[in-house]
Order: sequence, then structure tokens, then C-alpha cells
Amino acid sequence: MEILFQQIINGLVLGSMYALVALGYTMVYGIINLINFAHGEVLMVGAMVSWTVVTALAPLGLPGWMLMIIALCCAIVVCTLLNFAIEKIAYRPLRNAPRLAPLITAMGMSLLLQTLAMIIWKPNPKPFPQLLPADPIMIGGAVITVTQILILVSTVVILGGLMFLVNHTKMGRAMRATAENPRVAALMGVKPDFVISMTFVIGASLAAVAGMMWAANYGTVQHSMGFMPGLKAFTAAVLGGIGNLAGAMVGGVLLGLIEAIGAGYLGDLTGGVLGSNYADIFAFIALILVLTLRPSGLLGERVADRA
Repeated sequence: MEILFQQIINGLVLGSMYALVALGYTMVYGIINLINFAHGEVLMVGAMVSWTVVTALAPLGLPGWMLMIIALCCAIVVCTLLNFAIEKIAYRPLRNAPRLAPLITAMGMSLLLQTLAMIIWKPNPKPFPQLLPADPIMIGGAVITVTQILILVSTVVILGGLMFLVNHTKMGRAMRATAENPRVAALMGVKPDFVISMTFVIGASLAAVAGMMWAANYGTVQHSMGFMPGLKAFTAAVLGGIGNLAGAMVGGVLLGLIEAIGAGYLGDLTGGVLGSNYADIFAFIALILVLTLRPSGLLGERVADRA
């Protein structure tokens, strides 16, 4: 029972990070029907920028929480500027092109960002400093750290703020109007280009936070670290219902739980043939089942009726 509780905690932490990245995927898709496959690399850039800032400021002797805040602010600024430039340079000129063109461009941008990161930060993995107390906290026989508690609390707060932004603010109304019909929204005074850019900026901020969380939780960063979390987050967005904010959150948390619980019991289920390093198969088995039985996702895909 203690093992199950421990894996549930691990799954919630992992799923929270997936959910933050999935929110970026689902927001962009909901506005312009584009899958931004470079989004995982934005997470990687956020983690690498955080590592750079932390290692540069570490000799000053600042408290860990202060280093984390400064590094997170720098990562958000860099990631938002990067995603803004990606949207303006790579995606906007192809907005009215056949869907295959922006999809290929997104894949190319992902490879480009990985290569640039490898050139700037070198390919070898780098240890991320321990910024918060590492003393384990016992809950019902399971172990959780201060960093993991911060990840869970931050994810809930961010999701609540995002839902408020989309449903109860002027920017949120503009985003929903642009998603439904950008031409009609423009006639009503909305600036679709600005709204789309802001959507990319918000998604980049979420990816930067997730990158910082990922680095702090796992203690290492490298240029290729964004590929698998990005792929899993996309899976989570599809699992919950692409274009649905609540679906992205549910899909991310559910995917994290499936992966963590599967990793904990995979060895027993297969008689030791497969170990926890094969846990990725559970995520994609879940995706195949959902796409087969409910193609619109668990909570349904939110699709506007375009005139």
C-alpha cells in the first residue's frame, strides 16, 4: 500500500509538469488549429536558462528560494521572447497555407532549437543545484520533498489563474472570439494577430515554469531534455481533449499517474522481464485506447463552429 501511495505522489508531480506543457499545446491548437511541436524545446530552453542563471549567481550566496525566483523570471522572459519570435517568423507566414506546411515547420523548429541549445550549452548533461531543502517529508509512509509540494501547489494556482484569464477577462474573451472566427472577431475590434501572439507568450511562460520544475525535480538538464516531456504533454492534451483547458490538466495528471503506477508495478506484472525504464509504453497504450474508443478525448475536444 505504501508503494502505491508513493507512486501516486510521484504520478501527481509528474502529471502536473505534463499538464503545464499540455496547456500550452491546447491553447495554441484552440486558437489556430496548430500543433506546435517545438513547445517541448521551449521547456528545454527554460530549464537551460534557469541552470545558467542559478550557476552564475550561486557564488553570491543568495538563498535558494531567491535564486529560484530570479532564475524563473529570467527563463520566462527568454521563453516568451523565443516563442513570440517563433510565431512571428515561422508560423504566421504559413497561417493560410495547407496544414502540412506549418506542421513540418514546427518539427524543423524543434530540431533547430535542439541544435542551437547543443551549440550554446554543449551536449553533456549538467547537474542542477539543489535550491530548496532536500529533507524528505513523510506522508502516510510515502516520501515527498519541498520541491514536489511546490510543483503541485504552483500547478493548481497556475491552472486557476489561467481559467480565470480565459473565462473572465477581456483578453480571454478576445481569445475565445478569435478561436471561433478570427475574421468576425477582427470586425468587432479584436486584433487576431495580437491575440495569437499572446497565446504563444502565455504558453511559453507555462513551458518555462515546467522546465524549471523539471530541472529542480530531477536535478539535471541537457539539450535534448524537452523532446520526451513535449511528446508526453502532447499525448496528455489529446488524452484529455485537445483544445480543452480542463482536459489538458486532467490528461496530464492522468498520464502521470498511469506512468508512475505502471513503473512501480511493471516488473511484477511481467515477471521481471520489463523494468521501470519501460514505463513509457503505458502512456502510449493509454493514448491508443483513448483514440480508438473516444477520439475526441476524455472531456471532449472544444472546436468552434467556424462560419
